[in-house]
Amino acid sequence: MRYPFTGVIPIDKPVGVSSRRVVDAVAKALGTKAVGHAGTLDPLACGVVVVCVGHATKLVDFVHATRKHYRSTFLLGRSSPSDDFETPVEEEIEPVRPSRDDIEQAVAGFRGDILQRPCDYSAVHVDGKRAYRLARKGRPIELAAKPVRIDRLEITEYEWPRLGLDIECSSGTFVRAIGRDLAAALGTAAVMESLVRTAVGPFTIEAATPLDALTPETTRAALLPPAAAVGHLPQTQFAGEELDRAIRGGLIECPLSPAPAVAACDEAGELVGILQRHDTGLYRLKPNFRGLG
Repeated sequence: MRYPFTGVIPIDKPVGVSSRRVVDAVAKALGTKAVGHAGTLDPLACGVVVVCVGHATKLVDFVHATRKHYRSTFLLGRSSPSDDFETPVEEEIEPVRPSRDDIEQAVAGFRGDILQRPCDYSAVHVDGKRAYRLARKGRPIELAAKPVRIDRLEITEYEWPRLGLDIECSSGTFVRAIGRDLAAALGTAAVMESLVRTAVGPFTIEAATPLDALTPETTRAALLPPAAAVGHLPQTQFAGEELDRAIRGGLIECPLSPAPAVAACDEAGELVGILQRHDTGLYRLKPNFRGLG
């Protein structure tokens, strides 16, 4: 199937707007239904939402797997069921007031590979249902801790009760949970006050298009080629019979083996799909922008 538009566009989402509304705005501007986003950003947060259009919707998982960069503030000595201001906040009567040195020492324990329990008010599935739906009904929730990676965790400001953090982390990391767990390690509690996603992989907030600036003209002008979504993957070029065989769905050799996924381009540098490693050790295009898959 051919689409009128194919590519990716980073949008700067304001507070109070859902990620779904961002997708709908791009779809309306381009007059197409083949639109999806690579990673939800809660309405209470703002910043980068990467929207994929046309064939590029098949690259959502690859964008979603890239590192995320956030700026966030937390209020210590407070707690809420959702770990932010979505639910009622309760202040501790005699909260512990850690020093900056205390926080610096605690922060060190959250860098690198850690296990993190998702927030109760999250989109994680529990017995086939979203955790936040169960939480809103007062149902008990047991969420297992999952491995995540925090590459950067730095204090940007601290004046009780406000704590600012700069965070770079893997996909699947809950920023609210970082504040929750860091506060617990300090003997207190915390709620997230603000959250800005400043980057998703190579897509930065400085280069993102503000949501309220979307028009058919600005959206088309800001649309980046699909290859921009997979710049973090190894890349190879094919031509001639080898390219034809790959497009027809055949298994082919890849000079970058044993990489699990490789961005495949034609001689003009246009992305034709993603070569994914087969059980045989050979590769097949999936997705295949010029074939059927």
